[in-house]
Amino acid sequence: MASHRKSRTPGARVAGIRTPALATAALTSVALLSQTADAAPGDDRPSLEEVEKKVGDLYRQAESATEKYNAAKEKTTKQRKQVDTLLDDVAQRTQKLNEARAELGSYAAAQYRTGAGMPDTATFLLAQTPQDVFDQRQVLDRMTGRQKAAVDDYVIQQTETMKKRQEATESLRTLTETQGDLKTAKATVQKKLADARELLSELTAEEKARLAAIEKRKQQEAARKAAELARQQAAQEQAEQQEREEAAQQGGGSSEGSGSGSTGSADTPPADSSYAAKAEKALAFARAQIGKPYVWGATGPGSYDCSGLTQAAWKAAGVSLPRTTYDQVDAGTTVPVSQAQPGDLVFFYDDVTHVGLYIGNGMMIHAPKPGAYVREESVYYDGESAIHSIVRPA
Repeated sequence: MASHRKSRTPGARVAGIRTPALATAALTSVALLSQTADAAPGDDRPSLEEVEKKVGDLYRQAESATEKYNAAKEKTTKQRKQVDTLLDDVAQRTQKLNEARAELGSYAAAQYRTGAGMPDTATFLLAQTPQDVFDQRQVLDRMTGRQKAAVDDYVIQQTETMKKRQEATESLRTLTETQGDLKTAKATVQKKLADARELLSELTAEEKARLAAIEKRKQQEAARKAAELARQQAAQEQAEQQEREEAAQQGGGSSEGSGSGSTGSADTPPADSSYAAKAEKALAFARAQIGKPYVWGATGPGSYDCSGLTQAAWKAAGVSLPRTTYDQVDAGTTVPVSQAQPGDLVFFYDDVTHVGLYIGNGMMIHAPKPGAYVREESVYYDGESAIHSIVRPA
């Protein structure tokens, strides 16, 4: 059966294109052009999202290197004190060794002068009277006892001095190695920060504006998560308060859990009134630092890095925390995020390289990163998965 479809003439056009092959090629070209409309011609630069991720990674790597720098610096300070103590000890022992040596020399000279080395017959013949012989023997016997004690003291001082010198030499070697680690960590921080600054400097004004918009959306999401956590904590506190009231009415357990803060779970100790008082002092100090710049390795008073701020804040409350995030994470009791209380330490990332001070309602005070200032921010500022743990010090 013949087809009723009318065949096209060779000269017919479709949307100005003579052949299907040319049409396909043109449409492909249009699609490619639309995909690269935002990129400069012939430019293989990374996308804005890739730049943002790379900069974020560099800042985190720099913060990790900062904590290693802090640890090496603290270790260097302790080792330098130890070396100084050992060197002082060696100097004192050397003085005692010299004194023991001088005492031995005086005994040798006295022995020569008194003729202590002469045979007994000669000593008897040269003596004026028998009493002189007896007296001289008594003196020599006492002198021999003192000489033996002097020799023993000399040997002891010599052995101890050599031991301390070896300890000092080993400590100096270890100190030199630690100083090398300190130098390496410092160079790593500087390199990561320089790379981040270079990436940001290559962005156009439009790209920087888009990057700021991305950051704003992240902050809005973080604020939403913080508000959600605040609602959960408020509901939990209300339920626990109701349980306490019911227990009190029934006449049982009225004296338990009546302090301020959450009662916690079976595995989580309550944030009692003593902790709350200390936490209030730590938070007051932290709030007073808001607006001060983040500077890696800084512990105040004009600038801070993240662990320097938390250490200084709790020090103001009379609680001594270690210097680095790696050690601070072990300086208390771990609690669930849902039971975080003001004053708790919030740690971030799998390698525990950032920390902030929880202030309640899903918010914290922290020193964020280079180029930023101490500020209040949601604990979800880098996403929920970034939170490593919550630790209650004191």
